[in-house]
Amino acid sequence: MTIGLYIGRFQPFHMGHLKAVEHILGRVDELIIAIGSAQYSHTSRDPFTAGERIAMIRLALDEAGFDRARYMAIPVPDVGVHAIWVSHLLSYVPKFDICFTNEPLTSRLLKEAGLRVEGIPFFDRGVYSAKEIRRRMLRGEDWRPLVPSSVAEFIESIGGAQRIKDISKSDELV
Repeated sequence: MTIGLYIGRFQPFHMGHLKAVEHILGRVDELIIAIGSAQYSHTSRDPFTAGERIAMIRLALDEAGFDRARYMAIPVPDVGVHAIWVSHLLSYVPKFDICFTNEPLTSRLLKEAGLRVEGIPFFDRGVYSAKEIRRRMLRGEDWRPLVPSSVAEFIESIGGAQRIKDISKSDELV
């Protein structure tokens, strides 16, 4: 049995992430989805809590018809020191055979630790990016087509777009 690890912040979980999961689950028997920067929320870069991101992932993968027995989502807080990050990560997740990431620093750190790393084909990266989705939410533009419909409904139910607008405001003078 082959177990994969997919690391991301998933702020929010979008169609590109879903395509990545589809690709990875075509290569492994089980998938550990590591939710990075788990301790952060309510910032413009990381607006959603780890629990909200877990909910988004489960909703999206349920909607896509994936068997919950084939994946798990685990929050992993940042440690802030690159030299010890991999050992920190390994203390949070079950043993795995291969890690999937396109993030250059993450890939480098994992490879330096002797772990097997593979990239993931991008799915229309110019459109399906969490940064673009957050930008659209902030500006009141249509972001819903970029995420699975269950994720859009969830984000609306928690007032996610309004949260991003609210936390982007400041009372400081420029």
